[in-house]
Amino acid sequence: MSGKENTAPVIDDQKAEVISLTEDSRPQRVDQAREESCWSLDDFDVGRPLGKGKFGNVFISREKKTKRIIALKVLFKTQLLQLGVSHQLKREIEIQYHLRHPNILTLYGYFHDDKRVFVILDYASRGELFNVLQSQPGHKVNEVIAGRFVRQLANALHYCHSKGVIHRDIKPENLLLDSKLNLKLADFGWSVVADHSKRHTLCGTMDYLAPEMVSNQPHDFNVDIWAIGILLFEMLVGYAPFANQTGDKLIARIKECKIYIPSVVTDGAASLINAIIKKEPQERLPLVDIMAHPWIKEMKQREDIEVPLFISTLTKSSRNNSTANQ
Repeated sequence: MSGKENTAPVIDDQKAEVISLTEDSRPQRVDQAREESCWSLDDFDVGRPLGKGKFGNVFISREKKTKRIIALKVLFKTQLLQLGVSHQLKREIEIQYHLRHPNILTLYGYFHDDKRVFVILDYASRGELFNVLQSQPGHKVNEVIAGRFVRQLANALHYCHSKGVIHRDIKPENLLLDSKLNLKLADFGWSVVADHSKRHTLCGTMDYLAPEMVSNQPHDFNVDIWAIGILLFEMLVGYAPFANQTGDKLIARIKECKIYIPSVVTDGAASLINAIIKKEPQERLPLVDIMAHPWIKEMKQREDIEVPLFISTLTKSSRNNSTANQ
């Protein structure tokens, strides 16, 4: 699997206004539905933890007034300040809040007190794609499910790019799934709103970085397209194409852009992978052509049968795990 262990060093390349984390100010909100008031922790019933991150935790919660189930991300100001990433959080909130797409995780707003920042997010009940892959035999999924996720991700990124947003950290950990197995692009921490110039920051997860990034060359929207090809390979094979390497060896393999696609991958899927994983950014298949690829269309026609079956498998597995943990 790709992983959390191969995270590239990050140097911010865009200035942004910083949330004031040193003063005890009134909670702020950007939710249009309740724009006349402010969020506070009293507005929510906070439940069990959903996950733990570098700077805090995420909890399943319910807004008391609307009964809406949401995910409440709780970040500690001291950690944000110590690591100098408060500006990154501000940019993430500003970018993600303005993105409204069925395959992008909705950010409803935020508020903060003297010690914590709370980010209000849509709840994706099936969690990270990373964990779903880990739960499957061989850490992979069938072609129909992989094709669905690629199509939905390409759709989300096409929308992002139309808004000038480059995600720059596509990986299974940042792709969430809802109850109906719809993919939700999340974690815009390394995203940037690009102008006409190219970016120079090395950021993201090493297994998914494009050749131009690891070569310290300028990059643009095409780094997100590269990552789609890496993701498709991983979902079908069970590991990323440049996995099992670290450091200089991993960087060298990415620069060479030489991949071996196992015979278990069908010709249609292999043709799409080869069309995306190209060393030269401008040669990578555009997002609209990825969505229109014959293999993607073929897989979509089979979703009505395969998706309910896969959901049933996930539900059964979840129940078994719950029983085993009791």
